[in-house]
Amino acid sequence: MSAGTYTPRPGAAPLPRMIAAQTALETRMLLRNGEQLLLTVIIPTLLLVLFSAVDVVDTGSGASVDFLAPGILALAVMSTAFTGQAIATGFERRYGVLKRLAASPLPRWALMTAKTLSVLVTEVLQIVLLTAIALALGWSPEGNPLSVLLLLVLGTAAFSGLGLLMAGTLKAEATLAAANLVFLLLLVGGGVIVPLDKFPDAAQSVLGLLPVSALSEGLRDVLQHGASMPWAQAGILAVWAVLGLGAAAKLFRWE
Repeated sequence: MSAGTYTPRPGAAPLPRMIAAQTALETRMLLRNGEQLLLTVIIPTLLLVLFSAVDVVDTGSGASVDFLAPGILALAVMSTAFTGQAIATGFERRYGVLKRLAASPLPRWALMTAKTLSVLVTEVLQIVLLTAIALALGWSPEGNPLSVLLLLVLGTAAFSGLGLLMAGTLKAEATLAAANLVFLLLLVGGGVIVPLDKFPDAAQSVLGLLPVSALSEGLRDVLQHGASMPWAQAGILAVWAVLGLGAAAKLFRWE
């Protein structure tokens, strides 16, 4: 045994290992939070089961679950990438967690990458659960899975940018109130449960530009109607993603 066998090697761990460790930590914290678990899992599940079983909203021809399932998937993405991430990050900023993490060997961009990866892991779990429930309720999805994947990634980027922008510019209490209010408003007016064609014509043109409307309508075009790729909705999501992430990167305050 040589003299240097147990010599300490100070220094940061490799960057991929740091990002993976932070991602695992962020995911555990996200899944342990009761309020976020309510937003990300319980509410979408209850809405899917309730409105599929009870004929409350006129969803047009065909089974209600065929209309509802894509919208609920969009709602799940919004609840995790926007509402949950905004609230969690806002309070981490208030309590000084972000300030301390920013002083660690983990670069700031890597911390945000870990948060985004945590959101993606949570979304995978949500989508698997909601898809299984929808299939049990009689859902018959169509379309190209790659188109669905692209829409979900664009939607995640768009909502993540908006969530981080809110968390990095508002106080934690304001973020909590605003994120929940936006969630409720978009749930009602974002084409998730109520079809956009039930709104006045003037409102439809505006509501259709919202990210949750673009995501839900895009997923519906693919999964319900078998469209190849709804480029108009994908373009709307891409614009929201660029604007949201760009503004968050520029305006985010760590303290």
